[in-house]
Amino acid sequence: MPILGQLVLAVHLLVIAFNVLGLVAIPLGARLGWGWVRIRWWRALHLASWVVVAIQAVLGRACFLTIWQDDLTGGGAEAPMIMRIVNGLIYWPLPMWAFTALYLALFALVLVLWRRVPPERAKLA
Repeated sequence: MPILGQLVLAVHLLVIAFNVLGLVAIPLGARLGWGWVRIRWWRALHLASWVVVAIQAVLGRACFLTIWQDDLTGGGAEAPMIMRIVNGLIYWPLPMWAFTALYLALFALVLVLWRRVPPERAKLA
């Protein structure tokens, strides 16, 4: 099962990258005229991903991907080096309230970006 845990970690890392890079790309892209930052399905996926993060934070729960990874790897016992490095980057030793505050603030930013850099409706041919 450790290989499945590593796969879940890789997916988790991609989700985190998508969420964080979206927070940077949307305002930057709006300023530089990048049309892709206004693609509705991409923005809706970004918003939905942050909704999941915010709900888990408000409920005081760890991310379901974190829980799944721990279940598959046995809680990180003797993980491969790259897995330990990645875990160190994404799992910070902070209290849950700090993550909740951070995630809710970032979710609020996503909502502000939706309003300030609105996605475009699909154009019919």
